[in-house]
Amino acid sequence: MTGRLILLRHAKSAWPPDVPDHDRPLGARGRRDAPAAGRWLRENKHIPDLVVCSTAVRTRETWELAAEALAPRAQFPVAYDERLYAATARAMLDVLRETPDSVRTLLLVGHNPGIQDLTLRLAGGAGSDALLRAADKFPTSALAVLTSAAPWSALTSDEAHLDDFAIPRG
Repeated sequence: MTGRLILLRHAKSAWPPDVPDHDRPLGARGRRDAPAAGRWLRENKHIPDLVVCSTAVRTRETWELAAEALAPRAQFPVAYDERLYAATARAMLDVLRETPDSVRTLLLVGHNPGIQDLTLRLAGGAGSDALLRAADKFPTSALAVLTSAAPWSALTSDEAHLDDFAIPRG
């Protein structure tokens, strides 16, 4: 099986006073950039079979805006998983390993530094241009697209190839 994993860092959030980190919404720039991420996915024909999203408000809003730009009025299967909030790469990998083998394209919406660390951990060795850019900086709304021949349940470090790294802006 060759699976595609798309890792999306949430769009730029706001910092309203007295709002817990988990409840921070997107800021104005984030509301512009999240749809750009969806358009990038559509233009590159990266349509997820399943989306796994952190429960934080900013990740949920990022996915909602990206999904509308990706395919207006489409319904994507989404699992909101609290384990992704502030998760390490290792914790995210544990969540990914629970993905059914029937899922060919999985999109995960999460937070840094976990998203960047997971990208680097899975892509490992070869220093492609995309990998060098992802290692240098993984800003808000950035997307990493990886492929792997391993089943989701057996995904480990250095198992994937980083096919693309993009930073869509609205």
